[in-house]
Amino acid sequence: MSWKRTADAVVIGGGMMGMATAYYLKKLGMKSVVLLEKKTAASGATGRCAAAFRATWGGELNIILGKACIEKYEHLSEELGMDIGLYQNGYLFMAYSDAQVENFKKCIELQNSLGVPSRMLTHDEARALCPGLYTDDIKGFYWYKRDGHADPMLTNFAHQEAAKREGVVIEKFTEVTGFKKTNDAIKGVRTSKGYIDTDIVINAAGAWSGKVAAMAGLAIPVHGERHEIFATEPVDFNVCPTFLMSYDPDFYMQQRPHGSIIAGCGPHRYRPEAAPFDDYEMGDCWDFLEHMTGILTHVLPRTKGIRVVRQWSGMYDITPDMQPVIGEADELKGFWMNVSGSRGFMFGPVAGEMVAEQILFGKTKLPIEKFHWNRYARGEYLLDTAIA
Repeated sequence: MSWKRTADAVVIGGGMMGMATAYYLKKLGMKSVVLLEKKTAASGATGRCAAAFRATWGGELNIILGKACIEKYEHLSEELGMDIGLYQNGYLFMAYSDAQVENFKKCIELQNSLGVPSRMLTHDEARALCPGLYTDDIKGFYWYKRDGHADPMLTNFAHQEAAKREGVVIEKFTEVTGFKKTNDAIKGVRTSKGYIDTDIVINAAGAWSGKVAAMAGLAIPVHGERHEIFATEPVDFNVCPTFLMSYDPDFYMQQRPHGSIIAGCGPHRYRPEAAPFDDYEMGDCWDFLEHMTGILTHVLPRTKGIRVVRQWSGMYDITPDMQPVIGEADELKGFWMNVSGSRGFMFGPVAGEMVAEQILFGKTKLPIEKFHWNRYARGEYLLDTAIA
């Protein structure tokens, strides 16, 4: 394929946020779209994540966006023409303190008011939902049945193939090295393969998006933080068919349809002296494995004796309030950010469509104005009590 020297829009990043943005830009009418990926598609956070999605948040904007994401995921295979490995059996949230139970009740009240019928569960209901769960030290539970997960590689690949069918040009192993600017506006992208003339750039580089923005002379507060995860051998018993999540202590775990259990937690739990894990290295450590296997065998006692077969890490894109950063730079026309706040797989399909709508039509079906990073300069932070 010959190098494309001009484009109406250039998307940076081949994960869910970038691939969905490129797909919807082309589908909704933009004539020429190029996507640039430094390595391979889904080689960053998307291919390394737990691949879950939910509407069970503690902030209004996240609930609205999460609800839209569920509706999107439920029809995504049909839209893209490929299986995405969709599985919905809810998130089971677990409270280990009375304070968390009260937080759950407030979250449920807000979620219900916005059309998400989540509810508290009794201990018996929780055990019926998750037969392998140890519940003696858990104070309370809540659950919403339409939360779920999908296969991250299948979902990203389905977006990639749909984007290619629409006519998006995808350039892999292509590193962005700089930008051309004229009169405070984007005019082009410099890459390791050559230069592309364009008036629109969408920065969807996840944990690396702050570094990409800095090449354009923008100081946008996004950085990477390394998180680890592991997977066990497949087991044939029905130990946790729902997604388990706790905020304090923070951890998540789920049994995939083929039987393997994946589990992870924040790095501050097992190596607080090494925080914030911003080295951008995809390493792993024994401390995590020891800490997380201890949690797994306590929460799911049936897992004692099974083998961990894989351990890896990925980079969360961290913002000051752990919320998305979306919008066009006030000081650089044509330079857009589409950063998830560590929910790229979850929010990607809807965020990509919203950014495409905003660029093409000047408006979106969902409210995204408050996600602009100029909120930080005003001292306005988007709070959510349902983030680990």
